[in-house]
Parts: sequence; C-alpha cells; structure tokens
Amino acid sequence: MHLHSTFLFGLIASAFIARAADDLPFTQVPAEFADQFSAGKSPLVFNDGSKVRNAADWQLRRAEILADWHAIMGAWPAVIEKPKIEVLETKTRGEGITQQKVRVEIASGQTGDGYLLLPSGRAPHPAVFVPYYDPETSAGLSDKPLRDFAWQLARRGFVTLSIGSPGGDARLPVLSAAAKCQPLSYLGYVSANMWHALASLPEVDSKRIGIVGHSYGGKWSLFGSCLFEKYACAVWSDPGIVFDETRGSINYQETWYLGLDPAITRKPGLVSAESPRTGAYKVLIEQGHNLQELHALMAPRPFLVSGGAEDPPKRWAALNHAIAVNQLLGFTGRVAMTNREKHAPNEESNEQIYRFFEYWLKP
Repeated sequence: MHLHSTFLFGLIASAFIARAADDLPFTQVPAEFADQFSAGKSPLVFNDGSKVRNAADWQLRRAEILADWHAIMGAWPAVIEKPKIEVLETKTRGEGITQQKVRVEIASGQTGDGYLLLPSGRAPHPAVFVPYYDPETSAGLSDKPLRDFAWQLARRGFVTLSIGSPGGDARLPVLSAAAKCQPLSYLGYVSANMWHALASLPEVDSKRIGIVGHSYGGKWSLFGSCLFEKYACAVWSDPGIVFDETRGSINYQETWYLGLDPAITRKPGLVSAESPRTGAYKVLIEQGHNLQELHALMAPRPFLVSGGAEDPPKRWAALNHAIAVNQLLGFTGRVAMTNREKHAPNEESNEQIYRFFEYWLKP
C-alpha cells in the first residue's frame, strides 16, 4: 500500500511539474523588463502615500482602488444574482455539443440574445463567458476565423455563454435606465450578471468560471474580470492593457468606452486639440491613473494577456505591478503573457488561450 501510494504521488507530482514547465514561457518576465514598472499610481501605495505591507493592507488598498475607479466611472446598478434565461431554440451540434439560443437578462429591464453551448460528459463543467461584438462569431456561427472561442472551448469540455454588444452596436451601446456609469464600466457590470447566469446552471461548477474576449471583447473581459472578483481567471486578447494615446486601437478615450460626457461629444480618433479627452477618461489621466491598478485587482486570480500588435512584450512593465501584488500575497505564476506580431488571433495564440483555461479550470 505504501509503495502504491508513493507511486501514485510520483505520477501526480510528475504531471504537475510537466504542466508547470509548460507554463513557464507564459509567466516568465523577459530579463530586459524584469525590473521595469510602468508609470502611474502604484497598486501597492495608498492614496495617502503609505505603502501596502501585508495581505491585510492589500485588502484595504484593493477596496480603495475599486472605490476610486467607480467614483470616476460612475456606480453600477445592483448586480442581478438570478438573471432570467429564456431558451429560444435548442440544437445538437457536432461532438455531442448542445447549442441553445438564449435570451438572457443582462441588466434590469434589458435582455440580450446569445448562445449557450453545453458539452457532453459528466457535469458540473467549468464554464467561460465570451463577450464580443456579436454572439454568433464567438459561437462559431460566422465566417470570421479564429474568433470562435466559445465553440472551441465547448469542444474541450467547457460550458460557454456568448453575447454581443448591449443594443447591438458597440459604438452606440444601450445602457439600462438605472445605469449611471461609463459604457466600458457597464460592460463590466453586464459581465458580473453573466457570471451569475452561468453559476445558476446545474451544468456549471460556479467555482470554475472564466472570461475571455478579443479586442473590444478583450477590453470587456478585462473590465469584467477586474471589477468583479468572482471570475476564477481571465484572458484578455490584445485589448491594450495600458492607456496609450499613440495607438489608434487603444482607444479608451472614445465615448463608447470611458469618454462619455453629457456636455461634450468628442470626434472619434486619437486625442488631439480638435478631439480632446472627455468624460471619465479625462479625469483618470489627469489624476495619474492607469490600468495596472485594475490588473492588480485580479490577484491572486490568474490571468493571461494574449498580446498582439497592441500588447507587445514591453507591456510586462505594466504587468510587473500585478506580479508584485501576487508576490506580496505569496503567489507566483499567476500573471501570464504570450505575444504575436499582429492584432488578429492566430492558431498558436488561440491554443495557448485554451491551454490556459484547461490548466486553471479543469481538475
């Protein structure tokens, strides 16, 4: 019995070491960025200038960061703990996957159509919320290649929920009447409700729910996971993980993200004299805030930046802040980044995303 137990332990340990070794390229900071920290407020320094010294301090600082950002972006309505899900149509797709077209309550008085993909096999399953411009792309029902995250994850045994932009147009988002926040913060609020929608399903293990999105969906998943602590892990595909006004696609200043201002409607595009900063984005920049504060809210939950043209290796300087918070809490290997040349996902970057979710959400 002792030899058998030792043998089993050896097999388990060997498997874990192999998985950890596979992850090392994702979590090791390149030497040239190891000691670099991006500019802006440090997550480990309180507003009064004192330093965060232990886990108890961090909980206070974490609450301070959340309060600061919500004060600037606008408060959320109450999170819906039991969103209504109406099944409009059920089909069986390949590989034993059940597809349900659903109408889900994304906010009070507001619904959105999407797709729920249910894999075969023994439940409960891990699950992933996949926001994007439209739900069809994520569910593998469009002709857009390599953006079918929900379908590919369902093939790997995950329950997935895909929805699109509130109101149907990402540039003209429709917010519920109760919402008094910036559109990108509102997407974070919708993500909180979609976590509850997935957690309510008998097919889902509520402790193993992640979130992933690309580009616009990457910004959505970044704010959704950072502002709502129940997501177990997250992947952000090339959203622009810092404010960078030299890049046209890192456009947090736009009115449909953080630049909504009832007094001014800015012309879309890069910040300039003719198209100045507006809304919450203007305040965030003036007060020295940047997205490393939000990244830090993930700790110790793991996240992967699937970086492309907008998030090259130099973004490790921003991620080092989150690594430092994890180290303070006694965790390593929770902050990961992969890199590709172009903004669009490719087969390798997608496989890395799927492996990340398998590693963190499957037993």
